[in-house]
Amino acid sequence: MIVWVWIGSILMVCGVLLLAMAGIHFGRMSGSRLDPLAGRTIEPPGRQGLRVFAIDRTWPGLLLVAVGAMLLLAGAWIG
Repeated sequence: MIVWVWIGSILMVCGVLLLAMAGIHFGRMSGSRLDPLAGRTIEPPGRQGLRVFAIDRTWPGLLLVAVGAMLLLAGAWIG
């Protein structure tokens, strides 16, 4: 069924976009601070590491990717 493949691919793309948006909008980048080594920078203080991709912020994107992958596999298996 080609419909399942299209719906699955659209859900996966939307999920990846949601995951990217969660990573981009996690920290404030507009607050400037004075760093003696780098001068004025807009980077947030401290290291964020992988906290950007915490499950409480990214679960909608992960859910869309998982459902999209299941639909893609179902479409490939049926069709």
